[in-house]
Amino acid sequence: QVQLVESGGGLVQAGGSLRLSCAASGNIFSINAMGWYRQAPGKQRELVAAIISGGSTNYADSVKGRFTVSRDNAKNKVYLQMNSLQPEDTAVYYCYANVGPLTRGGNYDYWGQGTQVTVSS
Repeated sequence: QVQLVESGGGLVQAGGSLRLSCAASGNIFSINAMGWYRQAPGKQRELVAAIISGGSTNYADSVKGRFTVSRDNAKNKVYLQMNSLQPEDTAVYYCYANVGPLTRGGNYDYWGQGTQVTVSS
């Protein structure tokens, strides 16, 4: 089994910062990509940021220049540094990983349970 556990969410004032962390554990052979999605009430879940093997990154246009995604490959962790937070960033943030498990071949998508980020004005 593979599990993703997020931490670091909370309440912050507009203009503030938060750092989200996600740890992958379980029967992992390799992690090909990790990243973050978010979903606000009444909205579709959207990609926020992702990082793949080799260090390439992708960001939603709405967070470019404000958020930074990074990985610690040795610890199977991904981070999201969020600066200049605004009320429109309020959402549940979900960790994502594409994993090659030990128990079978191929690569599979896994999701964390989500962590709430609330930005007040």
